Formats: sequence, C-alpha cells, structure tokens
Amino acid sequence: MLAPQPVHCLHRASVRPATQEPIHPARVRVGMEQSFTKPPDGPSVVARNIQALLLRQSREQESRTLQQRIADAITRAAGSLPFVYVHLAVVVVWTLVNVGWTPLKPFDPTFVLLATAASVEAIFLSTFVLVTQNRMQREADRRADLDLQISLLTEHELTRVIQLVNAIAEKVGAQLPMPELEELQRDISPEQVLDAIDKASTNGRT
Repeated sequence: MLAPQPVHCLHRASVRPATQEPIHPARVRVGMEQSFTKPPDGPSVVARNIQALLLRQSREQESRTLQQRIADAITRAAGSLPFVYVHLAVVVVWTLVNVGWTPLKPFDPTFVLLATAASVEAIFLSTFVLVTQNRMQREADRRADLDLQISLLTEHELTRVIQLVNAIAEKVGAQLPMPELEELQRDISPEQVLDAIDKASTNGRT
C-alpha cells in the first residue's frame, strides 16, 4: 500500500496563481460614458433627445393650417429646378410663337400679356414666400427663446456648482488660487449683459 504523498510534494504547476487581466483606460472610459449616456432601462440620452425633437417637429407640421400647407407647398415647388425648367419652356415657346417662327398664329406680338402674367405670378409667389418665411421666423424665435432659457438655467446651475465646490474647499482647508472666483460665484443678470452689449454697440458706432 502506497503512502499518501505530502502536500508540498505536489507539482507546482497544479497550483497556479490567478492572473489578473490588465485594466485598459480606454475601456474604462467607454464604460463610464455608456453608464452616463445610456440608462439601463431606456435609450441613450442622444437618441432620446433626437426622438423628442422629431416628435416635436412632427406635431408642428401637423398643426399647420390649410393656408399654411398651401403656402408651404407652393414655396417648395417654386424653389425647385422643375419650376425653372417649366417656366423656361413656356417662355421659349411663347417667344417663338409670337415672333412668327412657328405655324401658329401670334397672339401676343408685343409681349404685353407675357409681362403682365409674369408680374402677377411674381406678386403671388412673393406673397407665398413671405407667408412661409413668417411662419419659419416664428418657429426660429421660439427655438431661440428655448436656447436662451436653457443657457440661463445652465449658467445658474454652474454658479451653484462653483459655490458648492468653493464651500467644500474652504471646509477641507484647500486654497483655490483663482482671482476671478468671487466673480464666478455671482449670478449674471441677462438685463445687465444686454445693456453692456447695447452700450458697446453704441460706442462702436460712434
């Protein structure tokens, strides 16, 4: 009967230390970005914002009146190349017929009718274009107001973050060598900024 071998006689290869996989900074950074930008139970922040924007644009398109839809359709057609081609063909045929280069009888030899039709068409087209531009300008103004509100909210939040970080630094006894720290901790009034811009513009013109 063979005696059991002692534990220290076992082959060293049978007991191998566990190897630890090296940590790659790039993978850690990607993982952190995914954890911040993509919640576990929903789409990413970017995808959610795009979806909300598309939904908002779809609601705005559906809320247009019949007159606005007609004006948009005419403006879209007038700004296309087929519109130019059709008008070019009509003017060429009109000119050839009325100068007598075709078997057809001239009906506008002085081209007064052509000039009148072109003037009336220009009046209506410019009106439709202005209607569409006014609607688009109102939408642009709304987006500008939204951007301004978001910027003001962001500035307010950043000011509070600076105040909080400064309070923590004072609590732990850390010194922040920032001469503009006092200015950064103050809330900026939009009226003061606008007044400064107007004053600078006035001084620049004078």
